[in-house]
Amino acid sequence: MRTSSTLVLLTLALGLTACDRTGAYGDASSIILGADPELWAEVQEQVLASLEPTIQTVREERTFTVTHQNPREADWGRLRQFKQMLVVGTADDPWVEEALGRARGSDEASPPEILQARDVWARAQLVTILLLPEGGRAEALQSLLPELQQIYDRQFRQLAMDRMYITGRDSALADTLRTEAGFSLLLPRVYYWDHQDSVYLFRNDNPDPSELIRQLAVTWRSPIPEDLEGEEILEWRRELAAGHYSEPQQVDLTDVAAGPFDYRGYSAYQVQAVWQNTPEANWPAGGPFILRSVACPDQDRLYLLDAWLYAPGKEKYQYMIQLETILDSFSCAS
Repeated sequence: MRTSSTLVLLTLALGLTACDRTGAYGDASSIILGADPELWAEVQEQVLASLEPTIQTVREERTFTVTHQNPREADWGRLRQFKQMLVVGTADDPWVEEALGRARGSDEASPPEILQARDVWARAQLVTILLLPEGGRAEALQSLLPELQQIYDRQFRQLAMDRMYITGRDSALADTLRTEAGFSLLLPRVYYWDHQDSVYLFRNDNPDPSELIRQLAVTWRSPIPEDLEGEEILEWRRELAAGHYSEPQQVDLTDVAAGPFDYRGYSAYQVQAVWQNTPEANWPAGGPFILRSVACPDQDRLYLLDAWLYAPGKEKYQYMIQLETILDSFSCAS
């Protein structure tokens, strides 16, 4: 038995055109899985453990939600029109056969293998195929799970970045910051910004600040302080929020993740936890934040970058990916 690392993306094959199909339902984080119930009973625990990992935002949040459906039941005709489909089985299973016929490279496929096809049963749909051999289906499926999880995570991250930059990358702002402030960030054009002395604020509160806020702040200290980590960085953030945010913030370190790391060859430190409005605020609010310090010796500056999210009632994973992507675009002008 051979496990192929080949991932075949994309396809519009012969047959109905995309215009003849309805638009796909759901979103990219909701996976409808079509598999024989007997097989599903054997592998359910392993599949959910692999494809529904959790991340800490303001709570344990699943990155994906997997819902099993029996493709032999009458509801399958409607359920297979979801945006993110995962079909599992052999080449002779009808629900696999139809999708397989639209996957480029399927003629050379050698199970167990992962293939993908677009717009099989609906427009704007991605169908992932776990092609299994006739014998040892459960073992073959389990062997593909690590690769499958990486594929889903990589594609979801790319989707989150594409959505963030749909208005375009503000390279003009990046050049302005590099020239005038001594650092650079690559933000979407939809962000607006302001600064006061050495504190720069960048904010996107579309469509409405009561529904969604993504904000970043950048400031620095010079000369570079010694041994400024952990509690000292959080105190610096508290001062930043008290002086420059619309409402002061306090932090909840119940599920904090913190530690030093190397950022493009520079010494850096990161704290990820939860912020909350202080008790005297006009309304209760909170959300996750990512706080980084980055030392730039050529400038003799220690930068502080604070990215926080307010998204009540929304899944936050994609927005955290977006904030992390902006933070990762930071560079010292020198």
